[in-house]
Amino acid sequence: MQSRSHPYETLVRLHGDAVLRFLRRRTDPHTAEDVFSETMLVLWRRFDDIPHDEPLPWLYVTARNCLRTAERSMRRQGRVVEKITTVDPPKDTVDAGLEEDPRADCLRSAMARLSSTDAEVLRLWAWEELGPTEIATVLGTSVNAATIRLHRAKKKLRQEMDAPRRPDNTKGEKR
Repeated sequence: MQSRSHPYETLVRLHGDAVLRFLRRRTDPHTAEDVFSETMLVLWRRFDDIPHDEPLPWLYVTARNCLRTAERSMRRQGRVVEKITTVDPPKDTVDAGLEEDPRADCLRSAMARLSSTDAEVLRLWAWEELGPTEIATVLGTSVNAATIRLHRAKKKLRQEMDAPRRPDNTKGEKR
């Protein structure tokens, strides 16, 4: 890996700003930064595959593909919020009808405060519509363990959603 380090750094210095500008013109600044990082990771992994005489078009295609992946992920996240609030709403909220569901922000914050394992189990259940047997396969556990994890994750999510909101504790702090 030592031999690849210098050429990689040179390529990033030469074209990194152009790739970041390319992304900033297509999405919000935070997403652009995240997608840029992912693009640079792909560049590192596939360094030997890029055309070194004209790398910028390859970098743009890679950045565009990484952005599409990030956008799909954001859409899935929106669907999981909708599904969880519909399928397993907190006990103390009322149906908002056709108006924007006020629980969506609450759910996003609550999901961010869950452990990565609990959040993944809920995503597999809600986004991918997997049952305990399939979740067990994905996680490499027994069906019984997956069932218990799913039950506990739902319970923790309800607790997080029912917990009083504190303005200074809404930015992804794990408990």
